[in-house]
Amino acid sequence: QIAIHPDDEPMLLDLSSHAAMFGLGAENSPPADIHLKDSDTITFGNITFKVIHTPGHSPGGICLYTPGHLFVGDTLFMGSIGRTDLPGGNYDTLISSIKTKLLNLDESTVVYPGHGPETTIANEKRMNPFLR
Repeated sequence: QIAIHPDDEPMLLDLSSHAAMFGLGAENSPPADIHLKDSDTITFGNITFKVIHTPGHSPGGICLYTPGHLFVGDTLFMGSIGRTDLPGGNYDTLISSIKTKLLNLDESTVVYPGHGPETTIANEKRMNPFLR
């Protein structure tokens, strides 16, 4: 099944055009089976995640949270943030998403970015230059 936030579905449905911007080929995707929105829950096996809508890297960016663990994709990295210079990206929106929706989580929460090493909410509050 395909799950996506509705604000990112236009990119999914026109994947070939978006891939072409990077010199890549791709077939268009079928529509999403599941639309994930802020505060929804989704279960994988015996783990249930809360969906946190974090626009900025893309309009429909989401993070998946279960107590103690946060999967952030390209929203947040150790000491950095996701790109906002791609279509649909917005720097101010991304910073707001992180500050209002992620930094209020328990500081011991382990953050798993889509690339690079894991970090914690506490570490990003103290060390991330984009979040000061």
